[in-house]
Amino acid sequence: MKKPGKMLSEVLKSLFKKPATLRYPYIKEKMPKNFRGLINFIQEKCIGCKICMRDCPANVINIIKIADKKFEAEFKNDQCLFCAQCVESCPRDTLEVTPEYELATLDRSSLKVRYHAKPDAETKTEPQVEIK
Repeated sequence: MKKPGKMLSEVLKSLFKKPATLRYPYIKEKMPKNFRGLINFIQEKCIGCKICMRDCPANVINIIKIADKKFEAEFKNDQCLFCAQCVESCPRDTLEVTPEYELATLDRSSLKVRYHAKPDAETKTEPQVEIK
């Protein structure tokens, strides 16, 4: 330590400055309007054209036909690039981006999401989302 006085002056200056970092885990930032986060699937709008599957550069979408005009979607979010190419190419706006971006997990298989088709009109329940 050649100049301990210089270091002491820097320490004293920093005591009265505001921190340069954000309090992220405690105060969450609001994402911009067109932020490309987690992809959401709206089953009622899907016509099964599978354009989203063909346009996905990471090949993470799988559309499964359940019945006549009923489809389920499976997303592998651990491999997704979040480019939203699937959202742009969908002719029926079945896919939409959400502002959700916190996907950190210790279990990689939990990032595989399957959106189940709604049951028939007799039973009115919400679509089930299975996270494996």
